[in-house]
Amino acid sequence: MRIALLQCEPGAPDIAEGLARLDAAASRAAAAGAGLLVTPEMFLTGYAIGADAVARLAEPADGPAAREAGAIARRHGIALLYGWPERAGDAVYNSVRLLDAAGTTLAVYRKTHLFGDVDRAQFRAGDALSPVVALGGLKVALAICYDIEFPEVARTLAVAGAEAILVPTANMAPFESVAARLVPARAEENTVFVAYANYVGHEADFGYCGLSCVCAPDGTDLARAGTGETLLVADLERARLVAARSTLSYLRDRRPELY
Repeated sequence: MRIALLQCEPGAPDIAEGLARLDAAASRAAAAGAGLLVTPEMFLTGYAIGADAVARLAEPADGPAAREAGAIARRHGIALLYGWPERAGDAVYNSVRLLDAAGTTLAVYRKTHLFGDVDRAQFRAGDALSPVVALGGLKVALAICYDIEFPEVARTLAVAGAEAILVPTANMAPFESVAARLVPARAEENTVFVAYANYVGHEADFGYCGLSCVCAPDGTDLARAGTGETLLVADLERARLVAARSTLSYLRDRRPELY
């Protein structure tokens, strides 16, 4: 499966504008031959926009933005992973939706590990890890930004059968080490692909550090961005997964009765 990661500046807190940006990025990714586009965290609205704006813009999982995103996926014939503030009753979650190329929702995931005052002021934490679903010949699961910094998250998803973990993020300086060290480690220690899509530029008090990357199941880079806007493209080949799992035996050699 060929995937594209959008590394861009955050947009305005305007869902209509966010959907227009998603449409344009989907067109670019499809033209590059990608079967999946991964966008940064809270892509439709921006991330650090304040609790009032998040509450105002929040939509339910089956809201108007979901329907338009499905139409975008169908129009360009590409699967999409995008984030938005999800309203469920009185709660608002930092959520992502994975759509297939027919616009069908494969998974919705709510961020489970909230980072810092901004996350905690704007969102409630989700209470379940991502499901593992089939897409493009692989079993994929989802995480959001800070989630991937916890080894238990990636390990649980890998044990559940995930072969690729897709991670929309809004990571800022001075935490460049997440992309440089932790993401490759999560890939290698679990023998999974990890795709990590970040912002660049500034939003509120944050300076986003880019460095979006796709890591192979042996921890090596398949593609890595710098600190400018780009569309990063990489191929997730099953042969790489098979090769890594034939030599790296972490999953087979676990002793969970000791942990």
